[in-house]
Amino acid sequence: MGIRAGSAMTETKLEVVTVTSLDGTEIACHRSGIGPPLVLVHGTSSTGARWTPLLPALTSRFAVYAMDRRGRGASGDTEPYAIEREYEDVAAVVDRIDEPVNLLGHSYGALCCLEAALRMSNVRKLVLYEPPFPTGPALYEPGSRERLEELLAAGDREGVIVTFMREIVRMPEEEVDLIRASAGWEARLAAAHTVPREFADGDYVFDPERFRDLRVPTMLLMGGESPEFLRRPTQLLQRTLPDARLVVLEGQQHIAMNTAPDLFLRELIGYLDEPESSSYAMFPGANSPADTAPG
Repeated sequence: MGIRAGSAMTETKLEVVTVTSLDGTEIACHRSGIGPPLVLVHGTSSTGARWTPLLPALTSRFAVYAMDRRGRGASGDTEPYAIEREYEDVAAVVDRIDEPVNLLGHSYGALCCLEAALRMSNVRKLVLYEPPFPTGPALYEPGSRERLEELLAAGDREGVIVTFMREIVRMPEEEVDLIRASAGWEARLAAAHTVPREFADGDYVFDPERFRDLRVPTMLLMGGESPEFLRRPTQLLQRTLPDARLVVLEGQQHIAMNTAPDLFLRELIGYLDEPESSSYAMFPGANSPADTAPG
């Protein structure tokens, strides 16, 4: 039986909905709001709680499903880990909703959403914020994963998260402090053991031909100040996906939902509110790399 997006919900009430993924793992979503369904998929080290500050704006317009990806929050886990199971998790959640779904993924979660989009037909619009994958050079410096595993073995969960943000994502110190002060910090510490395994995106092989026929309207979000290794995959997706627009979040990096929530929400809600027929892909040249991608 599917889930009806607006059934018996108010804007502020939270409900945990569980979906069984293909391998039997229970995946939890924190559901709230009334309106068209919007599934939110967080990135590495996080949980569905990372979206909490945005919920007042989102739940007044959408039925929001904030996933806890496997291995954290209220979701289960199954060994051995494989990134492909995460694609199946996203697809399982979307397929359980009885109407077309808006799907937003951030970072590692965006890569999971991109791949999940090939495994389902119930997506109305797709929003991807800087999915990481190699575009030539290695995604990670040698020894990065081992360094985090050593910290985890020593019981230094905070060290795992902070090192990941500083040295891997290359967040400025003020952004690290912002995440530390956020309501989801304790949940991040609890999920620290999942960080090393998500270096799996460094082994991901992007094949453009697999996505040439993915005609789901897609908005690609990219921080104007994000490191090159995070910008290059987004620029490649812009050139690959047949119905994609690139939106550069000027002055931002990888976590604009924290550093510029009004900007993030304006771009997200504005895009989702547009009828599908108004996609940039219908207007030649509107999303050409020369016009929208930083130099």
